[in-house]
Amino acid sequence: MTNLELQKKANEVRKGIVTAVHSAKAGHPGGSLSAADMFTYLYFEEMNIDPKNPKWEDRDRFVLSKGHTAPGLYSALANRGYFPVEDLKTLRHLGSYLQGHPCMQETPGVDMSSGSLGQGISAAVGMALAGKIDNKDYRVYTLLGDGEIQEGQVWEASMYAGANKLDNLVVIVDNNGLQIDGKVEDVCSVYPIEDKFKAFNFNVVTIDAHNFDDIRAAFENARNTKGMPTAIVMKSVKGKGVSFMENNAGWHGKAPNDEEYKTAMEDLAKIDEALKEA
Repeated sequence: MTNLELQKKANEVRKGIVTAVHSAKAGHPGGSLSAADMFTYLYFEEMNIDPKNPKWEDRDRFVLSKGHTAPGLYSALANRGYFPVEDLKTLRHLGSYLQGHPCMQETPGVDMSSGSLGQGISAAVGMALAGKIDNKDYRVYTLLGDGEIQEGQVWEASMYAGANKLDNLVVIVDNNGLQIDGKVEDVCSVYPIEDKFKAFNFNVVTIDAHNFDDIRAAFENARNTKGMPTAIVMKSVKGKGVSFMENNAGWHGKAPNDEEYKTAMEDLAKIDEALKEA
C-alpha cells in the first residue's frame, strides 16, 4: 500500500477505536490512538497473515503486550476483515467476543490473551523461540507501552531474546510519554529506552510513530538484521487524531461522552477531507 492509502486506513482504524470506546462507555482510547498507525502498518503491510484462516500455522504472530489498548487491535482486525467493523460497537458488552482485553479463545485474529502488563513480551519471546526450534519462517511482533516497561518481566524477556539471538522477533515500544498517573519520566523514568535494549543485544531503531516512511524503513531494517532481535522505539502522540485527547494523560482510560464523541468524529472527518485532497 502507498503511504496515502495507509494514512486513510489508519484514520478508519481511529474511527473504530473512538466508536468502540464510546459504545462501551469504558476503555482506553489514548494509547490505542497513539498506536493506530502502527496497528495499520502491521496488519495491512508488514505481517504475513490470512483473515480467512486466522489460525494458519505459518502466519506471522502479534502479541499486544499493552493489552488495555485492545480497541486499537480490534479496529485493525475488523478493518482487515477478521470480523465485521459493526461489531466494534459491542466492545465490553455482555456476551460480546470483544472483551476489554484481548482473548485468544474468543476473538478471531488474536494470537495471545494479554492484559497484565509485562507478560505479553514473554509470550512473544516464547513464540519466536518456538519458530526457531521448528525451523519456521514466521516472524513475531509485540507492542508494549512505555509505562509498561517499568515492569521487571519485560527486561527478563528481553535478556533472554537477546541472549538467544531471536532475529525473528520485533519488540515495539509506544513511547507517547504518558501513563495512567501522568508523565512516564515523573512516575518512574524508563529513559534512556534505546540504551537499555542495546544492553540486551538488540538492534534498536527510533522512529516517528506517525510517519509511514519511518515505519516502513524500520521493519526493513529489522528484516535485514541477523543474529539479534530488533526493538523499534516509536515516538508517538497519545490520543493522536482527536484534538482534545492529544497529549492528555486523562484520556488514558476514559470513554468520551456523546458530545465528546461527536467532536472526536468531526476531528477524524477533517483528516479524511485533508487526505482526499492530498
